[in-house]
Amino acid sequence: MLVLTRKKGESIQIGEDIEITITSIKGDQVKIGINAPKNVEIHRKEVWLDIQSENAAASEEVTDLFTILAKAKKD
Repeated sequence: MLVLTRKKGESIQIGEDIEITITSIKGDQVKIGINAPKNVEIHRKEVWLDIQSENAAASEEVTDLFTILAKAKKD
């Protein structure tokens, strides 16, 4: 993991398309602004993990559906 120190108003550039700017610091909370192309998905980590979990559960249901359909064709 790369760890960088930034002050309010300073930025970090990721590649050519993504810029992260520190917009405010209040106590132990830091607000950041992210400038990225619209095709780049940006989520808080806990939301991203929830999305991944939901996607995995949905794909399991599809596999089960295919199994059910295959058994129905045999009957």
